[in-house]
Amino acid sequence: MAWIFRAVAAFWICAGALAPPAFGAQGDDPDWPCIQRKVPELSLGQVWTGPALPQTTVGWSTDETVSAWVADLSARRLPLPEAEQKIRDAAGSLPDEERQRQMTMLVQGLFDHMNQERSQVIAGIARYAHRQRDLAAALRQESAAVDALRGKTDANPMEIAARADRLTFQTRIFQERVQSLTFVCEVPTLIEQRLYALVKTIAEMLAPKK
Repeated sequence: MAWIFRAVAAFWICAGALAPPAFGAQGDDPDWPCIQRKVPELSLGQVWTGPALPQTTVGWSTDETVSAWVADLSARRLPLPEAEQKIRDAAGSLPDEERQRQMTMLVQGLFDHMNQERSQVIAGIARYAHRQRDLAAALRQESAAVDALRGKTDANPMEIAARADRLTFQTRIFQERVQSLTFVCEVPTLIEQRLYALVKTIAEMLAPKK
């Protein structure tokens, strides 16, 4: 059953448990398995470098037009270049005063919506990793138990075969989840990068025309 121990070890490598510098930088969170630094929430200042947004922008969700834009633009199924063009088209169709009002509300709406989505993904990753750690421990324990059973002269061969098959199946599931984790860990960064790009496009549309 040595291959099972190697499979379990692969999880710890992917989880960063064997990379102390990166893991330590995340506050030694045992449930954070990603190489990427864990930042549970973003601040608006990280993506918006323009003037302070008007207080009225917090009510963006009550504006049907802005709410629809937020839902549409934040969806990753919409290619980023198309989302950026939609912002340019929308901003270009508005009078100056209305453009300022709706575009700043859009900044706040995109930030609130995508920051929350990102935080939910991060929480999900932590739960995912915790389950993987529990499964890794269970696999190690069962592998040792099967090896011990094999060493008994009076062991039932059918029981050994059944437990070994079940262990093999569970280990394959474990390996698939390890591979999936690599991709899942990229999602918070993808959301952050998309948010930054969208807000940057809005800032360009609000910049004074030369």
